Amino acid sequence: MRWAMLYARSRQVPASLAAVVISAVAAWVIAGSGDGGPVDPRLPVLVLTAGAMAASVGLSGQDLALDRAAAIRWGPRRAAHVLLAGAIVGAALPAVRMMGEDLATTAFVVRDSAGLMGLAALGAALSDGRYAWTPPFAWLSFSFLAPPPASVPTQVAAWMLLPPGTAAGTWTALILTVVGTAAYAFAGPRR
Repeated sequence: MRWAMLYARSRQVPASLAAVVISAVAAWVIAGSGDGGPVDPRLPVLVLTAGAMAASVGLSGQDLALDRAAAIRWGPRRAAHVLLAGAIVGAALPAVRMMGEDLATTAFVVRDSAGLMGLAALGAALSDGRYAWTPPFAWLSFSFLAPPPASVPTQVAAWMLLPPGTAAGTWTALILTVVGTAAYAFAGPRR
């Protein structure tokens, strides 16, 4: 169990977890208007993206040379790290729901948190853990400014804002999750 605590501290998990909780509480405060109307999907997507960006900080260790020289298999640990981080990021909005504010459905949260963590893992594999936050932020920014999702390409561009069950949104999130997790598990963070 000691190795898990050391791993969590070296990957800045406490600070990332604090950022996830703070973003969820901020969303709860913002959405707590009490009007009972439907919540704009941009608010839960913003919370999930902030959580994925916070968790992406831990996708590289303090010393890449030390990580690469370790006598353990990093692939399964890296994949578990991405999937567990996605689960923790996704658990923030249902926790807000327990406090009385329903921001998004469970299917929406699962799809977006998995896709965003896969995107962050892909960013870590292509650049470095320090810059792994940029792909989720860039895609979020683009999806806020993208034209209305009428065709398949615009649905892929705005996948994180689409309602759950939309084929383009689900497949985009699934592909990002699988490709990002696999790339990060096999290659690790780039030097």
